Amino acid sequence: MSELWVEEVQDGTYGMKWRAKELLFRGKSEFQSVEVYDTVSHGRMLLIDGLLMTSERDEFVYHEMIAHVPLFLCPKPRRVLVIGGGDGGTVREALKHPEVAHVDLVEIDGMVVEAARRFLPSTSCGLSDPRVSVRIEDGVKFMAAAGEPYDVILIDSTDPIGPAAPLFGPEFYGNVRKRLTDGGLVVAQGECPFYRLDVQKALAQVVKGVFGRADLYNYHNLTYPGGLWSFVVAGKAPRDLSAPDAKRVAALQPKLRYYNLETHKAAFALPEFMKRGLND
Repeated sequence: MSELWVEEVQDGTYGMKWRAKELLFRGKSEFQSVEVYDTVSHGRMLLIDGLLMTSERDEFVYHEMIAHVPLFLCPKPRRVLVIGGGDGGTVREALKHPEVAHVDLVEIDGMVVEAARRFLPSTSCGLSDPRVSVRIEDGVKFMAAAGEPYDVILIDSTDPIGPAAPLFGPEFYGNVRKRLTDGGLVVAQGECPFYRLDVQKALAQVVKGVFGRADLYNYHNLTYPGGLWSFVVAGKAPRDLSAPDAKRVAALQPKLRYYNLETHKAAFALPEFMKRGLND
């Protein structure tokens, strides 16, 4: 009897694989292929176009770091927007903040949301919260439309390919700026410094061109190529990004598994090869 393995190959030169118990779901939407596997070592995994998006074993790292870094830096984050993130993990983390009154999730592919609701309940559980509005539509078009501003905007996208490609452009970030409160912050998925430093640099330059400044911070992940990945953060007003609200962090700490004051501050200490590459 042959064994079932989930394999992700990057650029035809390197890859990762995980032994699977079974394939739970496979579908193809008008945008991409969507798969969910149950694996031996990492629980259930969601893949889009053959690339791993999330696993039950380590998803908390990504979702806590994309959400809590900006939310703890904003004094009163009432309204939150998540672009992408159809698995629901980023929404789940944002809802842990009692100050948050409303979250809009804008995901282009309804199949991702439905697969997550059905097969990843611990990740997608926040999508049924009454404070959440799930909108299946193009995030680029949504951002271009007029509307009430947000205190925190989280760009929880895949790599800059396929339907996610416009989420890395200057026009999109110009519209993000228009929809952000004066004291608000935007955070975007910022790729891997080992394998995508060129993409990081390009994205940082786009964001800096719109906001005047762009900062990167890092986190460690078991299942993403290279293990070390980044987010890009920016806002209209300058601030000390290494100083989250310590009282709010302490109150929420029992609900968190990765994020704390120390990881927040350390995340902004970039390794030397990364600083040089971004500044070349």
